[in-house]
Amino acid sequence: MKYLYSLLLFIIFLSFSCQRTNPVQEVSENTDSLKINSNRIVNTISETLIPKAKKVISEWKEYRDVDEFIIKYYNISNMEALNYAKELSDLVQLMKDSIRIEELKELNMMARFNVLHNETLRLADMATIPAISSEEVKEEVGKIVEVYSSLNSKINTIYKAEELQNSLEVDTETPSNVIEVSEFPEREKLYERESPLSKKPERVERKRPNKPVTSLKNRSERKLVPQKKTKE
Repeated sequence: MKYLYSLLLFIIFLSFSCQRTNPVQEVSENTDSLKINSNRIVNTISETLIPKAKKVISEWKEYRDVDEFIIKYYNISNMEALNYAKELSDLVQLMKDSIRIEELKELNMMARFNVLHNETLRLADMATIPAISSEEVKEEVGKIVEVYSSLNSKINTIYKAEELQNSLEVDTETPSNVIEVSEFPEREKLYERESPLSKKPERVERKRPNKPVTSLKNRSERKLVPQKKTKE
């Protein structure tokens, strides 16, 4: 009987030890799956639009389509990035060709739209190359996200400047009008006064003392006094 009890205890101990090894194996499998997911292309969220810009662009459907689709490229595998590249490039082209907002038709804005479209076309071309490496795909996806962030940043800059201009209530695009003197009556008299430097000094005539006027008759009556001759 003692041997039987000892055998039963040994079997129970083995069953408990086997149950403990199963969680360890599950944990190891989970860690392996995490290693596989770490190969995905992960990018930080790009700059989003400020409320003013978002309100203006809310009716621009083509931009909203690109904004919703490009979210996939913030966390995506190499295969998915290549599979979605053609669709992304088509959406960007529609966005570029459907600009209806006048502020976004400037040359510097159009340059950013063209750069974004070119990068998406390059990624679509990579999908046709069998020997493309995962590092090249990762680098190209990073460029697309970076250019898209730069595009949003420029849009925000335009509408931030517009908000600042409205808050100052000054039209910075045209020169300020000259203030007329009539708007300030109290200053109008100051402008009417002549500058002391502009006045010419008045000519002051000196008064000469009155000398007695001798007539010719009096002059003739003067006695001539003979001069004394000097001895030689």
